[in-house]
This record gives sequence, structure tokens and C-alpha cells, in this order.
Amino acid sequence: MTNLLGNCHNYYPVFLLYQHNLVPKNKKMEKLALLAWLQAKPGMEQEVADFLKSALPLAEAEPGTVSWYAWQIGESTFGIFDTFEAEEGRDAHLNGPIAAALMANADRLLSKPPLIEKLTILAAK
Repeated sequence: MTNLLGNCHNYYPVFLLYQHNLVPKNKKMEKLALLAWLQAKPGMEQEVADFLKSALPLAEAEPGTVSWYAWQIGESTFGIFDTFEAEEGRDAHLNGPIAAALMANADRLLSKPPLIEKLTILAAK
């Protein structure tokens, strides 16, 4: 059997802080996504985790966001993964209150600027 992950020798524990399907999957097809990587400053890990958890109500208020995940890898690496049916929803999210709150708190919480990547979903279940 082919190893789809290649030769990955470094495995890190992944902690899913929160996942919420905002719209039932059978009603919308996710075609687009965002993956945001956040590196917490030393000693700010719990504040970053709390910040991400507190963003759920904001994500729930976004009609164009199909699903939203806050995650943690190891001690200080965090992020958000969210999916969208259309570019309009993704753009609205990037210009919405979660992104604004993140950028307003980035200097205090993060050791480097957030890395936000636009993804195209090739397959989903």
C-alpha cells in the first residue's frame, strides 16, 4: 500500500479546540477553505486558545462559512480551518470580525504575524 503522507517522521499531537459545522454538509458543497497558522508567544498559549474558542459565535453569524475549526498542534502552534461554498463567503470571512479581532490582538498574542492560506478543496466527505 502506498503511504499517502510520504516519509513523515515527525508526528505532533493535534488538539482540536473546537469544530462547528455551521451548515449541514448535505445542504452546501465546500469548494474553498482558509488555513490560518498562529504561533503563540511564550506564556500566551492559553490566551490564544481562549481567543480561538471565543470566536465561535462570530463564525456562527457568518452565513457564508460552512464549517469552522480551531485547532492546536503541540504547545504553541494554533490555527483556524474553515470552509466556504463560494468566494464571496471566504472574502466576507477575511474581512469580518474574527479576522479583525485576530489582527487587533496579533502583536500581543503571537510571536509572528499569522500565516493565512487560501485553499481549494479537491475532495470532501
